[in-house]
Amino acid sequence: MLALLDFRVRQRDFLLEISRAITAQLDLSEVLKRVINASVVMLSGQVGLIALRDASGAYRIRATLGVESSRVPFLNEQLKEMLEMASETHEYAAFDSKLRETAEALDPRLVQTFALPLVIAGEARGLLIVFRANRGTATPDDIQVLQSFADQAAIAVSNAQLYERIDQDRKRLAAIVQHSADGVLMLNANLEIVSFNRALERMTAWKAADVVGLPLDEVITWKRVDKGDLRESLDAGWPFRSRDNTGGDVSEEMVYVEGDLLRRDGLTLSVGIRYAPLLNADGELTNVIANVRDITNFKQAQEMQNIFISTVSHELKTPVALIKGHAATLRREDVTWDADIVREYSAVIEEESDRLTALIENLLTASKIQAHQTMQLNQDEDVRLDHLAEQAVERFKSQSGRHSFKLNFDDDFPPVPGDSVRLRQVIDNLLNNAIKYSPDGGLIEVGGCADDVSVSVYVRDEGVGISEADSEHIFERFYRVDGTLTRKTQGTGLGLYLSKAIIEAHGGTMRVESEPGQGATFIFTLRQS
Repeated sequence: MLALLDFRVRQRDFLLEISRAITAQLDLSEVLKRVINASVVMLSGQVGLIALRDASGAYRIRATLGVESSRVPFLNEQLKEMLEMASETHEYAAFDSKLRETAEALDPRLVQTFALPLVIAGEARGLLIVFRANRGTATPDDIQVLQSFADQAAIAVSNAQLYERIDQDRKRLAAIVQHSADGVLMLNANLEIVSFNRALERMTAWKAADVVGLPLDEVITWKRVDKGDLRESLDAGWPFRSRDNTGGDVSEEMVYVEGDLLRRDGLTLSVGIRYAPLLNADGELTNVIANVRDITNFKQAQEMQNIFISTVSHELKTPVALIKGHAATLRREDVTWDADIVREYSAVIEEESDRLTALIENLLTASKIQAHQTMQLNQDEDVRLDHLAEQAVERFKSQSGRHSFKLNFDDDFPPVPGDSVRLRQVIDNLLNNAIKYSPDGGLIEVGGCADDVSVSVYVRDEGVGISEADSEHIFERFYRVDGTLTRKTQGTGLGLYLSKAIIEAHGGTMRVESEPGQGATFIFTLRQS
């Protein structure tokens, strides 16, 4: 009797020791390993396995002892059949019979099996199975000890699974933050940097290893602030309380700061930063999360849009004023105009009307290209680009007495399929630019050459030229080279944008070759068929 009591005490001590060991571990693989080892030892078994329930509800073996890895697929299939059989018949005998067949298939010496469910809060999380080579009878105490062990094992497995999911979520979130296109940094309550992602390294020229622990103001320094201030917001009670213009309290989730950031290397970058608070359960500020976005392109586009609106307003006012002025003069009843004056004023009205129509057409075309990313063409004809160039030169000769013009096309320059109206627009735009950006006059040459598959046409001037930086943007919508001459010269920044769009719609290419002070050569190439 004393021997039996001693055995029970040692059995419970063993259970307690194993339970402590498995509940002290959070790594799922290690927990499963400890559970299966302890189970086999407790039951004097030779083979053990643990199957866990996945998100779809299916059971998959996650840990084994005494089983070759090559047999795991077989065991998974057997387990699936057992569970389906038990689910259909609601009888343990059928499950037990299939379990004994599985044991015999693994090793004929395995004559007894134990299957313990792993249950948390009434929900099945997994199944623990042990096979052994000797038969024995389990007493109610044995069953109680085993069930206690299974309950402890279920808790350990559940905790490890929860930790695994949390760890996966943490790693996933860290990966998202690190690879975000926006800069992300975390501050503590004292506005000291806790984390700093790769995008922010690129934006600020600081390394994450160098900034952790530094005050925010040492890293995020401003050359100019356009709006917002984090410290002022904190002093005003953010995120707990802030006051509006009437003195009333208002809630404020985020603080937005925008301006030119001074990088570590001395360069500047236009950024917008949104600061969001992180509060603990007691409502105390523990962290501030900052999302930093590079708004350089946005500000440039905004500036270009403002310039465009101003330019277009001016471009529209000029012809409208001339048309109205000349028409009002002709309508005067106190004067009788001779035929020459009427023709002269009518010519001005017609010329300015054409100019106004061309401007409106350019705006509409640019809008359609932006909306549909394409341009409708009428390419049912063969176009002689050399003839279009000759006609264009004749028209532009009358507009400038300071420039000389030269045509330089191959004698056998071939026609190309295309839209003659649109291609004429390209040549007119290039000639118009050549005249505007060579204010001191000089030679403007239009020429072309051909090979077996394509033709190339160029317009060359001896004007102010274009810098390499401007050459990269010269074909963008609304872009105009910044300079004194540009500010004095009429234009909307659409001519080259539309010209390139027309050429690309024909399947061709356009480029510019230029240096400041050395003139510019615009070249477009089209296929012959």
